[in-house]
Amino acid sequence: MAEKIYTIPINEAFEQAIENEPCDCPFCLLNDMLERNELEIIMGASMMEPDIRIQTNKKGFCKHHLERIYENGNRLGLALVLESHLAEVEKKIFEGGTFFDGKGEKEQNKLKTLDETCYICERMNDSFVKMMDNMVYLWETDMDFREKFKNQKYFCLPHYRQLLEYGRNKLSKRDFSEYFKTAREIEKAYISELGGDVSWFCKKFDYRYDNEPWYNAKDAIPRAISFLTGGKNTKL
Repeated sequence: MAEKIYTIPINEAFEQAIENEPCDCPFCLLNDMLERNELEIIMGASMMEPDIRIQTNKKGFCKHHLERIYENGNRLGLALVLESHLAEVEKKIFEGGTFFDGKGEKEQNKLKTLDETCYICERMNDSFVKMMDNMVYLWETDMDFREKFKNQKYFCLPHYRQLLEYGRNKLSKRDFSEYFKTAREIEKAYISELGGDVSWFCKKFDYRYDNEPWYNAKDAIPRAISFLTGGKNTKL
């Protein structure tokens, strides 16, 4: 099938995941791409656009994304965003002026809502939902993509859960059965291999194994972390 623009990054991520050394979860690569794109947008001229400022004032940013923006070096742009966001937070949390009821429940609920919002996270999540829908569509309609899917080394556990969830919601029972079987075989083989690598890593700290080779165990810890929690692999 001819690639449409929304399928291109999915195909590229599935190809790159296989080629990378160490290998990666293709959905982690997609998530990383979405984050880079959103950071590039928000750290550029968009930071000063009124409609975007209304959203960032209201939603703010999580700690991770505030730190990523700060690392970019545009301190004045970030300071201007923080200035208006702090004013919005002050207005929202302390709305009512000098009124004080001694309970703090309203402020607690407002703070909880603020803790759960991040402008960048929400935009990434919206885009990722579309990516997952399109991935299932590709699996259903494109046999070449099915081969890329079958050749994946692994899916991190958080994305494996989402993979099953979206597949179950979008595919027929017959198609989902094959989809699930393929994904499960990939996961089962990888976790068995990874567990063996972690066990060998542990053995290498026993003097009796000093002269034995590391095989694939040297980077077993970061690979296990990536598999269990998501995120790109870190090559040692």
